[in-house]
Amino acid sequence: MEPTQTFRRKRKKKDRRRFRGTYLIPNLITTGSLFAGFYAMVAAVNGRFESAALAILISLVLDGLDGRLARLTQTTSGFGLQYDSLSDLVAFGVAPALLVYLWALKPFGRFGWVAAFLFVVCGALRLARFNVQTGSLDPRYFNGLPIPAAATFVATGILFYQHLGTWAPTRHVFILVMIYILSFLMVSNLKFFSFKKPELFRRHPFQTLVGLVLIFVVVAMEPYIMGFLLAAFYVASGSISTYHYYRRLKIQGSAEEEKPLPTKV
Repeated sequence: MEPTQTFRRKRKKKDRRRFRGTYLIPNLITTGSLFAGFYAMVAAVNGRFESAALAILISLVLDGLDGRLARLTQTTSGFGLQYDSLSDLVAFGVAPALLVYLWALKPFGRFGWVAAFLFVVCGALRLARFNVQTGSLDPRYFNGLPIPAAATFVATGILFYQHLGTWAPTRHVFILVMIYILSFLMVSNLKFFSFKKPELFRRHPFQTLVGLVLIFVVVAMEPYIMGFLLAAFYVASGSISTYHYYRRLKIQGSAEEEKPLPTKV
């Protein structure tokens, strides 16, 4: 037997041992997020729109936990990343699209289900682009509106309307336009703050702690209203964060140009 063939067989066995098995805890949390998204679809079909919106928000919390837990415990894997993306497509793409279609877009007929499908396909494109660009962009910013943020805006918007009750204005046209805007924001090149490096474990001014406590108290008093306002503020912050991103690049470029050239000795 040739040495190259022996080396290839040993390498295949080594690769099989390397990719055998998965990490349980992060993938179980991802499964919980996927289950919450599926439950949201079931609740929406049965006409329980508020329960469906709350299930999407629960999925959002679980989706944030699995990635952070995997990084803290150093249990990240290629399988976990792909599984998380598939779960996100169901929980934050298909589930909110079906929910908003049954809740407000169905009377528009073709325009309604096209808007819902556009939300799903733009979310899928957003996830695919994110997976490809991971590691090549500034981790402090997202390129395009993240699909969990778009789903959160839909869910909190529905909860906001449910909370207003009879005082809510006509919702159909606004929701239709909102879905088209969210879809295009997901595949746009606008930058959104990722909050992946909040530096929670370093010292901050005392006023920062007081401000965060006040925000927590206000959200706890009116969760439906404040949840929608916070989600709307994040969606609208794309222009601000984009300006901040390119201003930072311009400053860094100017600093590099001003560096003195090395002199020969």
